[in-house]
Amino acid sequence: MVAAVDLFTEQGYDATTVAQIAERAGMTRSTFFRHFTDKREVLVAGQETLSRLLAEGITDAPAGATPLQAVADGLARASAEMGPLNRELGPRLRAAVAASAELQERDALKSVGMAAVMTEALAARGVPQVSAHLAAELGVLAFKRGYASWSEGDRSDEALAPHTAAALQELIAASAALT
Repeated sequence: MVAAVDLFTEQGYDATTVAQIAERAGMTRSTFFRHFTDKREVLVAGQETLSRLLAEGITDAPAGATPLQAVADGLARASAEMGPLNRELGPRLRAAVAASAELQERDALKSVGMAAVMTEALAARGVPQVSAHLAAELGVLAFKRGYASWSEGDRSDEALAPHTAAALQELIAASAALT
């Protein structure tokens, strides 16, 4: 993934070939295709793990937790798994996505997938579908905002979790102000 992001940053997504990514990563094209269906998929590597962690946090939230408290637990679980490499790649990934309509489409699909997994986990807790979907969408937005804040912010702050928690609280407050 680092090789691909480096190349996307250096020469742009469209100008980067799978062969270049494979060479930079020290693998063959066939090895690349064993792991990824195409070069877009490199940027969503880890999506299944992220979605699983979000769902596990929601599932494991205390029985009396509100839907948004359960989402906060999901965000905390997923955030705890993000390390220095995730933080370093964040701004470069966002720049690559911003420069490519194809990557923007893939990023949107990633968000939809994350929201679907969280909605399902909330529904399994007995949360009505509309509420589950809204809470999940707020969770996705909080994760994205928190990740952006963390990856572009002060490097003395090591953990992602406070950023996603603050983003969720900000979104909850903004939602309340809409009525």
